[in-house]
Amino acid sequence: MSLPRPQGSTPLRLAPRIAAALLAALALLGGTPPAEAGRLREALEARRAERAGAAADDALAGEVDERPASASALPAGSQVLHDLAYGTASRQKLDVYLPPAASGSGPAAIVLMVHGGGWRLGDKAADRVVANKAAHWLAQGVVFVSINYRLLPQAEPLAQAEDVTRALAYVQAQAGEWHADPQRLVLMGHSAGAHLIALLSADPARAIALGARPWAGSVALDSAALDLVQLMEGRHARLYDRAFGADPATWRAASPQHHLSTQAVPMLLVCSTRRADDPCAQANRYAAAAKTLGVRTEILPQPLSHGDINGQLGLPGAYTAAVDGFLSSLPGFRSGP
Repeated sequence: MSLPRPQGSTPLRLAPRIAAALLAALALLGGTPPAEAGRLREALEARRAERAGAAADDALAGEVDERPASASALPAGSQVLHDLAYGTASRQKLDVYLPPAASGSGPAAIVLMVHGGGWRLGDKAADRVVANKAAHWLAQGVVFVSINYRLLPQAEPLAQAEDVTRALAYVQAQAGEWHADPQRLVLMGHSAGAHLIALLSADPARAIALGARPWAGSVALDSAALDLVQLMEGRHARLYDRAFGADPATWRAASPQHHLSTQAVPMLLVCSTRRADDPCAQANRYAAAAKTLGVRTEILPQPLSHGDINGQLGLPGAYTAAVDGFLSSLPGFRSGP
């Protein structure tokens, strides 16, 4: 923040706390009128809030790991079908991870994964998105699919949700080619991807209208955007402004909780207890609203960072076991051997 200076002088840059103290001292000495000092303090506070928002953005963006996953970690005999197009845009592609030849009977279940990245970053092949999840579920005979979708600024979140729907419809149409069942499918997403799958899961009619079939359930990994109206009306990271703008009608249109219906699919909401913005509070409010409609919604708090909730899913332990337990409880879906 620059203090008042003679015209043509070089601006003096000071830390906000130091600048605020100097302004107060100048006001007391009569060097700065109280009204001017007040305006400068407001500017300092705005700058401090902007920096805090930038730090929050950086923290969330820093959780996006775009390193490609290693195929060597997959079970022997697995196959990967890369960059299958479900639309005409360059980002409308998906990868299909096929388990070794099934030893059991019947078609395989499917986990369809939607990456995060603040609606503007991320990739379907990133290590945290794929590696541990694919290795875990392929070993159980489950087909794992990871998708890309159009990003900001080319596509707003509602258009991104349509991309997820078109990918879902494509996977269901092709499932027979992969010896899989199109209805034994679970949507899964992390961060921004969790918001997109929650929006579709709250009211599946919008996905079915675009050609998708009903699916078994959904798993949202650490979304803090379940109630967008409340989120946008309070303090929030700048990435939400870039994604949803300033129009309350847009917030409501893209808010999963505001689209909850009696037809909503069963959903597991995994939330980090380490995030300052408290996604578990949003998960609890969503689950309470769903309960009034008779919709099954479960909450799984985890003492993990935003990124580790994504990257550690699939590793042996209580977290993966809890997610497996939810999947196994869904009608028609069984993730165990």
